[in-house]
Amino acid sequence: MSQKVYLGIDTSCYTTSAALLAEDGSLLDEARQILSVKPGRCGLQQSEMVFQHTRNLPRLVEEVFADKDCTLAAIGVSAMMHGYMAFNKEEEILVPFRTWRNTNTGPAAAALSELFVYNIPLRWSISHLYQAILDNEEHVSNIDYLTTLAGFIHWQITGQKVLGIGDASGMLPIDPATKNYSAEMIAKFDKLVAPKGYPWKLTDILPKVLPAGENAGFLTPEGAKRLDVSGHLKAGVPVCPPEGDAGTGMVATNAVKQRTGNVSAGTSSFSMIVLEKELSKPYEMIDMVTTPDGSLVAMVHCNNCTSDLNAWINLFKEYQELLGIPVDMNELYGKLYNHALAGDADCGGLISYNYISGEPVTGLADGRPLFVRSANDKFNLANFMRTHLYASVGVLKIGNDILFNEEKIKVDRITGHGGLFKTKGVGQRILAAAINSPISVMETAGEGGAWGIALLGSYLVNNEKKQSLADFLEDKVFAGDAGIEISPTAEDVAGFNTYIENYKAGLPVEEAATRFKK
Repeated sequence: MSQKVYLGIDTSCYTTSAALLAEDGSLLDEARQILSVKPGRCGLQQSEMVFQHTRNLPRLVEEVFADKDCTLAAIGVSAMMHGYMAFNKEEEILVPFRTWRNTNTGPAAAALSELFVYNIPLRWSISHLYQAILDNEEHVSNIDYLTTLAGFIHWQITGQKVLGIGDASGMLPIDPATKNYSAEMIAKFDKLVAPKGYPWKLTDILPKVLPAGENAGFLTPEGAKRLDVSGHLKAGVPVCPPEGDAGTGMVATNAVKQRTGNVSAGTSSFSMIVLEKELSKPYEMIDMVTTPDGSLVAMVHCNNCTSDLNAWINLFKEYQELLGIPVDMNELYGKLYNHALAGDADCGGLISYNYISGEPVTGLADGRPLFVRSANDKFNLANFMRTHLYASVGVLKIGNDILFNEEKIKVDRITGHGGLFKTKGVGQRILAAAINSPISVMETAGEGGAWGIALLGSYLVNNEKKQSLADFLEDKVFAGDAGIEISPTAEDVAGFNTYIENYKAGLPVEEAATRFKK
Protein backbone atom coordinates (compact mmCIF):
# COMPACT_ATOMS: atom_id res chain seq x y z
CA MET A 1 0.00 0.00 0.00
CA SER A 2 1.28 3.44 -0.94
CA GLN A 3 2.34 5.41 2.17
CA LYS A 4 1.53 9.07 2.77
CA VAL A 5 4.55 11.40 2.65
CA TYR A 6 5.27 15.07 3.27
CA LEU A 7 7.65 17.15 1.18
CA GLY A 8 9.68 20.07 2.48
CA ILE A 9 11.81 22.31 0.26
CA ASP A 10 14.26 24.87 1.59
CA THR A 11 16.30 27.62 -0.04
CA SER A 12 18.97 28.89 2.33
CA CYS A 13 21.95 31.19 1.72
CA TYR A 14 24.08 28.56 0.04
CA THR A 15 22.10 25.31 -0.10
CA THR A 16 18.96 24.07 -1.85
CA SER A 17 17.36 21.19 0.06
CA ALA A 18 14.45 18.77 -0.20
CA ALA A 19 13.25 16.37 2.49
CA LEU A 20 10.64 13.62 2.32
CA LEU A 21 9.01 12.53 5.59
CA ALA A 22 6.87 9.60 6.61
CA GLU A 23 3.62 9.88 8.60
CA ASP A 24 5.48 9.72 11.94
CA GLY A 25 7.84 12.56 10.95
CA SER A 26 10.81 10.31 10.27
CA LEU A 27 13.08 11.17 7.37
CA LEU A 28 12.59 8.91 4.33
CA ASP A 29 15.02 10.69 2.06
CA GLU A 30 16.73 14.01 1.54
CA ALA A 31 18.76 15.73 -1.16
CA ARG A 32 20.90 18.83 -1.06
CA GLN A 33 22.76 20.97 -3.58
CA ILE A 34 25.31 23.55 -2.49
CA LEU A 35 25.09 26.68 -4.62
CA SER A 36 28.10 27.18 -6.87
CA VAL A 37 30.32 30.22 -6.47
CA LYS A 38 32.67 31.12 -9.32
CA PRO A 39 36.40 30.87 -8.51
CA GLY A 40 37.80 34.07 -7.08
CA ARG A 41 34.48 35.30 -5.69
CA CYS A 42 33.68 35.38 -1.98
CA GLY A 43 29.93 34.96 -2.48
CA LEU A 44 26.93 35.04 -4.78
CA GLN A 45 25.00 37.91 -6.25
CA GLN A 46 21.59 37.67 -4.69
CA SER A 47 19.73 37.39 -8.00
CA GLU A 48 22.07 34.54 -8.98
CA MET A 49 21.18 32.83 -5.71
CA VAL A 50 17.47 32.79 -6.60
CA PHE A 51 18.24 31.51 -10.11
CA GLN A 52 20.30 28.60 -8.79
CA HIS A 53 17.66 27.63 -6.22
CA THR A 54 14.99 27.60 -8.94
CA ARG A 55 17.22 25.48 -11.18
CA ASN A 56 18.11 22.99 -8.43
CA LEU A 57 14.65 22.26 -7.04
CA PRO A 58 13.24 19.99 -9.81
CA ARG A 59 16.27 17.70 -9.71
CA LEU A 60 16.21 17.44 -5.90
CA VAL A 61 12.47 16.72 -5.83
CA GLU A 62 12.95 13.98 -8.42
CA GLU A 63 15.82 12.53 -6.37
CA VAL A 64 13.86 12.19 -3.10
CA PHE A 65 10.86 10.59 -4.85
CA ALA A 66 12.89 8.13 -6.94
CA ASP A 67 11.89 4.46 -6.55
CA LYS A 68 9.31 5.15 -3.84
CA ASP A 69 5.72 3.95 -3.66
CA CYS A 70 4.12 6.89 -1.93
CA THR A 71 1.36 9.47 -2.05
CA LEU A 72 2.19 13.10 -1.39
CA ALA A 73 -0.08 14.46 1.37
CA ALA A 74 1.30 17.99 1.83
CA ILE A 75 4.10 20.36 0.83
CA GLY A 76 5.89 23.15 2.64
CA VAL A 77 8.33 25.87 1.53
CA SER A 78 11.08 27.28 3.74
CA ALA A 79 13.77 29.86 3.01
CA MET A 80 16.08 32.40 4.62
CA MET A 81 14.11 35.04 6.53
CA HIS A 82 13.81 38.74 5.80
CA GLY A 83 14.91 40.49 2.67
CA TYR A 84 13.10 42.32 -0.07
CA MET A 85 11.39 41.01 -3.18
CA ALA A 86 9.16 43.63 -4.82
CA PHE A 87 6.91 42.93 -7.82
CA ASN A 88 4.72 45.03 -10.12
CA LYS A 89 1.22 44.22 -11.38
CA GLU A 90 2.72 42.24 -14.25
CA GLU A 91 4.41 40.02 -11.60
CA GLU A 92 7.86 41.21 -12.67
CA ILE A 93 10.50 41.68 -10.02
CA LEU A 94 11.36 45.37 -9.81
CA VAL A 95 14.86 45.21 -8.33
CA PRO A 96 17.26 42.30 -7.69
CA PHE A 97 16.56 40.29 -4.54
CA ARG A 98 17.95 42.02 -1.44
CA THR A 99 18.73 39.59 1.40
CA TRP A 100 19.19 39.84 5.15
CA ARG A 101 22.88 40.54 4.53
CA ASN A 102 22.16 43.93 2.96
CA THR A 103 23.27 46.45 5.56
CA ASN A 104 22.54 49.72 3.71
CA THR A 105 19.26 50.17 5.57
CA GLY A 106 20.66 51.85 8.69
CA PRO A 107 18.88 55.21 8.25
CA ALA A 108 15.54 53.52 7.57
CA ALA A 109 15.82 51.07 10.47
CA ALA A 110 16.75 53.87 12.90
CA ALA A 111 13.86 56.10 11.77
CA LEU A 112 11.29 53.31 11.96
CA SER A 113 12.54 52.13 15.35
CA GLU A 114 11.98 55.63 16.70
CA LEU A 115 8.58 55.97 15.01
CA PHE A 116 7.28 52.59 16.20
CA VAL A 117 9.05 52.62 19.62
CA TYR A 118 10.07 49.11 18.65
CA ASN A 119 13.36 47.65 17.45
CA ILE A 120 13.27 47.42 13.65
CA PRO A 121 16.41 45.59 12.44
CA LEU A 122 18.32 46.45 9.28
CA ARG A 123 17.41 43.15 7.64
CA TRP A 124 13.60 43.42 7.96
CA SER A 125 11.54 43.91 4.82
CA ILE A 126 10.00 47.13 6.12
CA SER A 127 13.52 48.57 6.56
CA HIS A 128 14.36 47.70 2.96
CA LEU A 129 11.13 49.29 1.76
CA TYR A 130 11.59 52.51 3.69
CA GLN A 131 15.25 52.77 2.68
CA ALA A 132 14.18 52.53 -0.97
CA ILE A 133 11.74 55.37 -0.25
CA LEU A 134 14.43 57.48 1.44
CA ASP A 135 16.71 56.87 -1.54
CA ASN A 136 13.91 57.94 -3.92
CA GLU A 137 14.11 54.69 -5.88
CA GLU A 138 11.76 54.88 -8.86
CA HIS A 139 10.47 51.34 -8.51
CA VAL A 140 8.64 52.00 -5.23
CA SER A 141 5.59 53.61 -6.88
CA ASN A 142 5.15 50.47 -9.01
CA ILE A 143 5.09 47.95 -6.15
CA ASP A 144 2.08 45.66 -6.23
CA TYR A 145 3.42 42.89 -3.98
CA LEU A 146 6.23 42.65 -1.45
CA THR A 147 7.37 39.32 -0.04
CA THR A 148 10.22 37.13 1.17
CA LEU A 149 11.99 34.32 -0.69
CA ALA A 150 9.77 31.66 0.93
CA GLY A 151 6.70 33.73 0.12
CA PHE A 152 7.85 34.09 -3.49
CA ILE A 153 8.36 30.36 -4.07
CA HIS A 154 5.04 29.59 -2.38
CA TRP A 155 3.31 32.13 -4.63
CA GLN A 156 4.86 30.53 -7.71
CA ILE A 157 3.58 27.06 -6.87
CA THR A 158 0.16 27.93 -5.41
CA GLY A 159 -0.78 31.34 -6.77
CA GLN A 160 -1.41 32.47 -3.16
CA LYS A 161 0.12 35.66 -1.72
CA VAL A 162 0.44 34.45 1.87
CA LEU A 163 3.15 34.02 4.47
CA GLY A 164 3.57 32.04 7.65
CA ILE A 165 3.38 34.22 10.75
CA GLY A 166 6.99 33.47 11.75
CA ASP A 167 8.37 34.67 8.42
CA ALA A 168 5.90 37.58 8.35
CA SER A 169 7.24 38.73 11.73
CA GLY A 170 10.55 39.43 9.95
CA MET A 171 8.78 41.75 7.51
CA LEU A 172 6.83 43.92 9.97
CA PRO A 173 6.05 43.60 13.72
CA ILE A 174 3.23 41.22 14.63
CA ASP A 175 0.56 41.99 17.22
CA PRO A 176 0.45 38.88 19.49
CA ALA A 177 -3.22 39.57 20.28
CA THR A 178 -4.44 39.56 16.68
CA LYS A 179 -1.69 37.34 15.21
CA ASN A 180 -1.47 39.80 12.33
CA TYR A 181 0.68 42.76 11.37
CA SER A 182 0.51 45.55 13.96
CA ALA A 183 -2.37 47.80 12.86
CA GLU A 184 -0.89 50.67 14.89
CA MET A 185 2.46 50.48 13.11
CA ILE A 186 0.87 50.12 9.68
CA ALA A 187 -1.13 53.30 10.34
CA LYS A 188 2.05 55.13 11.44
CA PHE A 189 3.93 53.98 8.34
CA ASP A 190 1.15 54.96 5.94
CA LYS A 191 1.01 58.42 7.53
CA LEU A 192 4.81 58.74 7.32
CA VAL A 193 4.95 58.06 3.57
CA ALA A 194 1.63 59.72 2.64
CA PRO A 195 3.35 62.89 1.27
CA LYS A 196 5.00 60.69 -1.37
CA GLY A 197 1.61 59.96 -2.92
CA TYR A 198 2.20 56.30 -3.69
CA PRO A 199 -0.79 54.46 -5.22
CA TRP A 200 -0.70 51.78 -2.46
CA LYS A 201 -1.19 51.42 1.28
CA LEU A 202 1.07 49.05 3.19
CA THR A 203 -1.61 46.38 3.70
CA ASP A 204 -2.23 46.39 -0.08
CA ILE A 205 1.23 45.05 -0.86
CA LEU A 206 2.00 42.70 2.04
CA PRO A 207 1.27 38.94 2.06
CA LYS A 208 -1.63 37.64 4.14
CA VAL A 209 -0.45 36.29 7.52
CA LEU A 210 -1.25 32.65 8.39
CA PRO A 211 -0.33 30.64 11.51
CA ALA A 212 0.81 27.03 11.32
CA GLY A 213 -2.01 24.60 10.66
CA GLU A 214 -3.93 26.96 8.35
CA ASN A 215 -4.35 26.01 4.70
CA ALA A 216 -2.22 28.22 2.51
CA GLY A 217 -3.44 26.99 -0.87
CA PHE A 218 -2.94 24.02 -3.13
CA LEU A 219 -0.29 23.04 -5.64
CA THR A 220 -1.34 24.33 -9.06
CA PRO A 221 -0.64 22.51 -12.35
CA GLU A 222 1.91 25.24 -13.16
CA GLY A 223 3.45 24.89 -9.71
CA ALA A 224 3.77 21.14 -10.09
CA LYS A 225 5.65 21.60 -13.36
CA ARG A 226 7.97 24.19 -11.82
CA LEU A 227 8.94 21.86 -8.98
CA ASP A 228 8.89 18.50 -10.69
CA VAL A 229 9.42 17.56 -14.32
CA SER A 230 9.23 13.83 -13.55
CA GLY A 231 5.52 13.81 -12.71
CA HIS A 232 5.68 12.78 -9.05
CA LEU A 233 3.84 15.93 -7.96
CA LYS A 234 0.18 16.38 -8.84
CA ALA A 235 -1.96 19.50 -8.68
CA GLY A 236 -4.29 19.81 -5.71
CA VAL A 237 -1.87 18.83 -2.94
CA PRO A 238 -2.35 21.14 0.12
CA VAL A 239 0.53 23.48 0.96
CA CYS A 240 1.22 24.80 4.46
CA PRO A 241 2.11 28.45 5.16
CA PRO A 242 5.66 29.20 3.98
CA GLU A 243 8.14 29.87 6.75
CA GLY A 244 11.58 31.31 7.34
CA ASP A 245 14.57 29.33 8.52
CA ALA A 246 14.18 30.59 12.06
CA GLY A 247 10.68 29.16 12.34
CA THR A 248 11.55 25.81 10.77
CA GLY A 249 14.58 25.61 13.06
CA MET A 250 12.26 25.97 16.05
CA VAL A 251 10.08 23.17 14.72
CA ALA A 252 13.07 20.93 13.94
CA THR A 253 14.38 21.30 17.49
CA ASN A 254 10.99 21.03 19.25
CA ALA A 255 11.37 24.58 20.53
CA VAL A 256 8.00 26.27 19.93
CA LYS A 257 6.72 26.01 23.52
CA GLN A 258 7.17 28.92 25.95
CA ARG A 259 10.37 28.70 28.05
CA THR A 260 12.15 26.78 25.30
CA GLY A 261 14.71 28.02 22.82
CA ASN A 262 17.11 27.04 20.10
CA VAL A 263 20.37 28.23 18.65
CA SER A 264 21.26 27.86 14.99
CA ALA A 265 24.96 28.11 14.27
CA GLY A 266 26.18 27.86 10.71
CA THR A 267 26.99 30.56 8.11
CA SER A 268 25.17 32.97 10.39
CA SER A 269 23.89 32.34 13.89
CA PHE A 270 20.76 33.19 15.77
CA SER A 271 19.06 32.25 19.00
CA MET A 272 15.31 32.03 19.50
CA ILE A 273 13.87 32.14 23.01
CA VAL A 274 10.08 31.68 23.26
CA LEU A 275 8.86 34.19 25.84
CA GLU A 276 6.21 33.99 28.53
CA LYS A 277 5.67 37.77 28.33
CA GLU A 278 6.91 40.80 26.42
CA LEU A 279 10.28 42.35 27.28
CA SER A 280 10.33 45.42 29.50
CA LYS A 281 11.62 47.65 26.69
CA PRO A 282 12.96 47.50 23.12
CA TYR A 283 16.61 46.50 22.60
CA GLU A 284 18.53 47.22 19.42
CA MET A 285 20.28 43.85 19.71
CA ILE A 286 17.07 41.82 20.00
CA ASP A 287 14.47 41.17 17.29
CA MET A 288 10.92 40.41 18.37
CA VAL A 289 9.51 37.74 16.07
CA THR A 290 7.16 34.78 16.50
CA THR A 291 7.01 31.01 16.37
CA PRO A 292 5.16 29.47 13.39
CA ASP A 293 2.05 29.40 15.57
CA GLY A 294 2.36 33.01 16.72
CA SER A 295 4.03 32.94 20.16
CA LEU A 296 6.38 35.84 20.91
CA VAL A 297 10.09 35.13 20.44
CA ALA A 298 13.21 37.09 21.38
CA MET A 299 15.67 36.61 18.53
CA VAL A 300 19.35 37.51 18.57
CA HIS A 301 20.57 37.41 14.98
CA CYS A 302 24.26 37.55 14.09
CA ASN A 303 25.49 37.96 10.53
CA ASN A 304 28.66 35.95 11.14
CA CYS A 305 29.31 32.56 12.65
CA THR A 306 31.48 29.76 11.22
CA SER A 307 32.65 31.18 7.86
CA ASP A 308 35.96 32.51 9.20
CA LEU A 309 36.47 29.42 11.37
CA ASN A 310 36.01 27.27 8.26
CA ALA A 311 38.52 29.42 6.38
CA TRP A 312 41.19 28.74 9.02
CA ILE A 313 40.48 25.01 8.97
CA ASN A 314 40.87 25.05 5.19
CA LEU A 315 44.31 26.58 5.77
CA PHE A 316 45.23 23.56 7.90
CA LYS A 317 43.86 21.37 5.11
CA GLU A 318 46.25 23.05 2.65
CA TYR A 319 49.15 22.43 5.04
CA GLN A 320 48.24 18.76 5.34
CA GLU A 321 48.04 18.44 1.55
CA LEU A 322 51.44 20.15 1.28
CA LEU A 323 52.88 17.39 3.44
CA GLY A 324 51.30 14.80 1.16
CA ILE A 325 48.91 13.51 3.84
CA PRO A 326 45.40 12.48 2.69
CA VAL A 327 42.75 14.80 4.09
CA ASP A 328 39.53 13.63 5.74
CA MET A 329 37.65 16.83 6.54
CA ASN A 330 35.52 15.21 9.26
CA GLU A 331 38.69 13.99 10.95
CA LEU A 332 40.37 17.39 10.54
CA TYR A 333 37.42 19.24 12.07
CA GLY A 334 37.16 16.68 14.85
CA LYS A 335 40.83 16.83 15.85
CA LEU A 336 41.06 20.63 15.75
CA TYR A 337 37.74 21.18 17.55
CA ASN A 338 38.55 18.69 20.30
CA HIS A 339 42.08 20.08 20.68
CA ALA A 340 40.52 23.48 21.32
CA LEU A 341 39.05 22.11 24.54
CA ALA A 342 42.59 21.65 25.85
CA GLY A 343 43.16 25.42 25.60
CA ASP A 344 42.78 28.01 28.34
CA ALA A 345 39.20 28.82 29.28
CA ASP A 346 39.84 32.50 28.38
CA CYS A 347 41.77 31.55 25.20
CA GLY A 348 45.00 32.81 26.74
CA GLY A 349 44.22 36.40 25.78
CA LEU A 350 43.79 35.70 22.06
CA ILE A 351 40.86 37.36 20.27
CA SER A 352 39.20 36.62 16.94
CA TYR A 353 36.72 38.80 15.06
CA ASN A 354 34.96 36.59 12.50
CA TYR A 355 33.38 39.50 10.62
CA ILE A 356 33.04 38.37 7.02
CA SER A 357 30.32 41.01 6.83
CA GLY A 358 29.11 43.76 9.15
CA GLU A 359 27.60 42.92 12.52
CA PRO A 360 24.67 45.10 13.62
CA VAL A 361 24.67 43.68 17.17
CA THR A 362 28.08 45.26 17.77
CA GLY A 363 27.31 48.32 15.66
CA LEU A 364 29.54 47.62 12.66
CA ALA A 365 28.13 48.16 9.18
CA ASP A 366 31.11 46.49 7.53
CA GLY A 367 33.42 43.69 8.59
CA ARG A 368 36.96 42.43 8.21
CA PRO A 369 38.05 39.06 9.62
CA LEU A 370 40.72 39.75 12.19
CA PHE A 371 42.89 37.75 14.59
CA VAL A 372 44.33 39.83 17.44
CA ARG A 373 47.02 38.99 20.00
CA SER A 374 49.75 40.62 22.02
CA ALA A 375 53.29 39.35 22.51
CA ASN A 376 52.53 38.12 26.03
CA ASP A 377 49.40 36.14 25.17
CA LYS A 378 49.46 32.32 25.28
CA PHE A 379 49.71 31.69 21.55
CA ASN A 380 49.35 27.97 20.84
CA LEU A 381 47.16 25.81 18.61
CA ALA A 382 44.61 24.93 21.30
CA ASN A 383 44.04 28.57 22.25
CA PHE A 384 44.03 29.58 18.58
CA MET A 385 41.24 27.14 17.75
CA ARG A 386 39.37 27.93 20.94
CA THR A 387 39.28 31.67 20.21
CA HIS A 388 37.80 31.00 16.76
CA LEU A 389 35.14 28.76 18.29
CA TYR A 390 34.40 31.45 20.89
CA ALA A 391 34.20 34.08 18.16
CA SER A 392 31.57 32.01 16.32
CA VAL A 393 29.12 32.57 19.20
CA GLY A 394 30.66 35.67 20.82
CA VAL A 395 28.17 38.17 19.39
CA LEU A 396 25.36 35.74 20.17
CA LYS A 397 26.49 35.82 23.80
CA ILE A 398 26.42 39.63 23.90
CA GLY A 399 22.76 39.63 22.84
CA ASN A 400 21.69 36.78 25.11
CA ASP A 401 23.37 38.33 28.14
CA ILE A 402 20.67 41.01 27.92
CA LEU A 403 17.89 38.40 28.01
CA PHE A 404 19.27 36.32 30.88
CA ASN A 405 21.05 38.95 32.97
CA GLU A 406 18.88 42.05 32.49
CA GLU A 407 15.43 40.69 31.60
CA LYS A 408 15.83 37.61 33.83
CA ILE A 409 14.29 35.35 31.19
CA LYS A 410 13.82 31.72 32.30
CA VAL A 411 14.18 28.73 29.99
CA ASP A 412 13.64 25.03 30.54
CA ARG A 413 15.48 23.79 27.45
CA ILE A 414 17.77 25.21 24.71
CA THR A 415 18.59 23.09 21.67
CA GLY A 416 21.48 23.65 19.27
CA HIS A 417 21.50 22.85 15.57
CA GLY A 418 23.68 23.66 12.57
CA GLY A 419 27.22 23.01 11.37
CA LEU A 420 28.94 24.13 14.60
CA PHE A 421 27.47 21.10 16.40
CA LYS A 422 28.50 18.39 13.93
CA THR A 423 31.61 17.52 15.99
CA LYS A 424 29.99 15.88 18.99
CA GLY A 425 30.23 17.69 22.27
CA VAL A 426 32.48 20.58 21.25
CA GLY A 427 30.07 23.18 19.89
CA GLN A 428 27.66 22.31 22.70
CA ARG A 429 30.29 22.91 25.38
CA ILE A 430 31.34 26.23 23.82
CA LEU A 431 27.74 27.48 23.54
CA ALA A 432 26.88 26.27 27.05
CA ALA A 433 29.77 28.35 28.37
CA ALA A 434 28.74 31.36 26.30
CA ILE A 435 25.17 31.62 27.57
CA ASN A 436 25.64 29.77 30.87
CA SER A 437 22.87 27.30 30.15
CA PRO A 438 22.60 23.57 29.39
CA ILE A 439 22.50 22.89 25.64
CA SER A 440 20.86 19.88 24.00
CA VAL A 441 21.54 18.54 20.52
CA MET A 442 19.25 16.06 18.77
CA GLU A 443 20.23 13.61 16.08
CA THR A 444 17.77 15.37 13.78
CA ALA A 445 19.16 18.83 14.50
CA GLY A 446 21.25 18.95 11.36
CA GLU A 447 18.32 18.20 9.04
CA GLY A 448 17.55 21.89 8.76
CA GLY A 449 14.76 23.84 7.16
CA ALA A 450 13.47 21.23 4.72
CA TRP A 451 12.71 18.78 7.53
CA GLY A 452 11.14 21.48 9.72
CA ILE A 453 8.81 22.76 6.99
CA ALA A 454 7.83 19.21 6.01
CA LEU A 455 6.77 18.70 9.64
CA LEU A 456 4.59 21.80 9.33
CA GLY A 457 3.09 20.25 6.20
CA SER A 458 2.28 17.15 8.25
CA TYR A 459 0.76 19.34 10.97
CA LEU A 460 -1.54 20.90 8.36
CA VAL A 461 -3.17 17.63 7.25
CA ASN A 462 -2.35 15.15 10.02
CA ASN A 463 -3.72 16.88 13.12
CA GLU A 464 -7.01 15.11 13.74
CA LYS A 465 -6.90 15.87 17.47
CA LYS A 466 -6.65 19.65 16.80
CA GLN A 467 -3.57 19.85 18.99
CA SER A 468 -1.40 22.91 19.40
CA LEU A 469 1.79 22.82 17.36
CA ALA A 470 3.85 22.26 20.54
CA ASP A 471 1.70 19.28 21.61
CA PHE A 472 1.67 17.83 18.08
CA LEU A 473 5.47 17.91 17.91
CA GLU A 474 5.85 16.48 21.40
CA ASP A 475 3.37 13.63 20.87
CA LYS A 476 3.77 12.69 17.20
CA VAL A 477 7.35 13.59 16.30
CA PHE A 478 9.72 13.80 19.25
CA ALA A 479 7.91 11.60 21.82
CA GLY A 480 9.89 12.97 24.75
CA ASP A 481 13.28 12.95 22.98
CA ALA A 482 15.23 15.79 24.56
CA GLY A 483 18.52 14.95 22.85
CA ILE A 484 21.95 14.81 24.47
CA GLU A 485 22.53 17.62 26.98
CA ILE A 486 25.78 19.26 28.09
CA SER A 487 25.86 21.66 31.05
CA PRO A 488 28.36 24.50 31.41
CA THR A 489 31.25 24.30 33.87
CA ALA A 490 32.05 27.20 36.18
CA GLU A 491 35.56 27.39 34.73
CA ASP A 492 34.30 27.60 31.13
CA VAL A 493 31.69 30.24 32.00
CA ALA A 494 34.23 32.41 33.82
CA GLY A 495 36.71 31.99 30.96
CA PHE A 496 34.19 32.97 28.30
CA ASN A 497 33.15 36.00 30.37
CA THR A 498 36.79 37.13 30.50
CA TYR A 499 37.15 36.52 26.77
CA ILE A 500 34.04 38.52 25.89
CA GLU A 501 35.20 41.51 27.97
CA ASN A 502 38.49 41.47 26.04
CA TYR A 503 36.48 41.05 22.83
CA LYS A 504 34.29 44.09 23.53
CA ALA A 505 37.31 46.18 24.57
CA GLY A 506 39.00 45.35 21.26
CA LEU A 507 36.06 46.28 19.01
CA PRO A 508 37.67 49.66 18.10
CA VAL A 509 40.50 47.61 16.53
CA GLU A 510 37.98 45.80 14.32
CA GLU A 511 36.25 49.07 13.46
CA ALA A 512 39.57 50.65 12.46
CA ALA A 513 40.40 47.59 10.32
CA THR A 514 37.16 47.95 8.36
CA ARG A 515 38.06 51.56 7.47
CA PHE A 516 41.19 50.35 5.73
CA LYS A 517 39.59 47.31 4.11
CA LYS A 518 40.53 46.77 0.48
